[in-house]
Amino acid sequence: MDWLANIPYIGGPVLTIFAFVVLMGIVVAIHEYGHYIVGRWCGIHSEVFSLGFGPVIWSRVDKRGTRWQVAAIPLGGYVKFLGDRDAASSGASEALDGYNEYDRARSFPAASVWRRSLTVLAGPMANFMLSLVVFTGLVMWQGEALEQPTIGEITPLPYENPMQTGDVITAINGLSITSYSDMIDASEGLDPASPVEMQVLRGERRMNLNVPYFFIPLVAGVEPLSAADKAGLLAGDVVLEADGVPLDSFSALRDKVEASEDAEVALTIWRGGETLTLSLTPERRDFPDGEGGFTQRVMIGVYGQYYFSPATQTPSIFTAVEYAGGRVYGVMASSLSGLKHMILGNISVKNLQGPIGIAQISGATAQASFTSFISLIAVISTAIGLLNLFPIPVLDGGHLVSYVYEALRGKPPNPKFMQTVMAVGFALILSLMLLASYNDIMRL
Repeated sequence: MDWLANIPYIGGPVLTIFAFVVLMGIVVAIHEYGHYIVGRWCGIHSEVFSLGFGPVIWSRVDKRGTRWQVAAIPLGGYVKFLGDRDAASSGASEALDGYNEYDRARSFPAASVWRRSLTVLAGPMANFMLSLVVFTGLVMWQGEALEQPTIGEITPLPYENPMQTGDVITAINGLSITSYSDMIDASEGLDPASPVEMQVLRGERRMNLNVPYFFIPLVAGVEPLSAADKAGLLAGDVVLEADGVPLDSFSALRDKVEASEDAEVALTIWRGGETLTLSLTPERRDFPDGEGGFTQRVMIGVYGQYYFSPATQTPSIFTAVEYAGGRVYGVMASSLSGLKHMILGNISVKNLQGPIGIAQISGATAQASFTSFISLIAVISTAIGLLNLFPIPVLDGGHLVSYVYEALRGKPPNPKFMQTVMAVGFALILSLMLLASYNDIMRL
């Protein structure tokens, strides 16, 4: 926790900027390197590989004649191929006038449609590969639950808990437990006001334990920029009371928040042996309804889980990759669903995050934990890869559409038409960025 904030001179605004630059630097570098390396494999020469835009801070020219540079504005990057009119890789055959035969052969406009398509597609694919590698690594690092329900890490609680790490759960309230699905089914019928009778195998001994209700009002995680985050709630906090009303379950906390109707709520929390009082104002948020749509809920931005985690083992690489693929698909599906409902007017465009919002999320996530920050890199990488595949001129997807047209018709689209749609596409992207930035400022 607070791993970056404990480094001298890293904290507050500096932490936010640092985390944002690191996140965007990694995601953009991988995206652009995908373009660069596949272009090189296809015989296309890269004149410039740039991280960022604007004034150049650092640069060098390699033995292949490519200038590698870092620019002052860390909001993207580009690869400029030989023959490009600009950093968006727009070009035409007349742009090659004056080129010698050698340079013409390795220019972007002179490359075949399939080589240009592969080069453009490689950027988003590199983002997806980064996400897949990161999620796979996280699964391998965190492990998968043992087949037999076994207690792993136990969160400190404000009341007695006789559980121990390594206990193997064999029964809950008289119900036999042989798998985690059994444990989840048994948990659904538990009474929050009563202790849970648990039978465990501790080494060679069978023991009967009376343990706290599994789903107490424990803050397992805090969403960046949420009401809870602004109020100072932390993962590991146990909410004892809300407006003076004792809470015995996480669902009781959720009910109390939803009943507040946006009014301020005073929370009494237990944190590491101390009792604190925090006040926060819940917010109305668009929340997935589980059926592909969204519903509005009053939320504070925390999630709960059991106060104990399962003991884990290192999974096979195939299991880890399968899980990672599911995570990448899930990010893409949720992003498309959110965009669809935003266009249909089912959810507010206020949900759009701009550079300031992403920077704030980056800083808050980095301060929370290293693994959360690494996971955020994978999420943002997937989102940027998906965004670049949209069929909008100036984006990679827009270029791919024009290449499909060229392959079908045997000639590229009309240059004047392409200039017009490029201008429209640029205006659209700029408008979305301005809207997202406006949302960021209003949230501040």
